[in-house]
Amino acid sequence: MTYRVVLLPSEEGFAVSCPGLPGCWSQGANEQEALQNIQDAIREYLEAVAELTRGQVVREVEVKVG
Repeated sequence: MTYRVVLLPSEEGFAVSCPGLPGCWSQGANEQEALQNIQDAIREYLEAVAELTRGQVVREVEVKVG
C-alpha cells in the first residue's frame, strides 16, 4: 500500500503525518528516520483498525480521482 505523508521541519528534526489516516503522526531526528517511523505508525494504525472492525461486515470500494 502507498500513503501520502507530509513532512514538517521541527525543533527536534521532522514531524510527519499521514493525512489519509486521521491522527496518524510520528517524528524523527532527520527525514529518513521520520519516514521510517511513519511507516511503523501506519502499520500500527491499520492493525488497530483491523482489530476494531474484526467480526463486522466490511467492504472495499475503489474511488478514482482526477
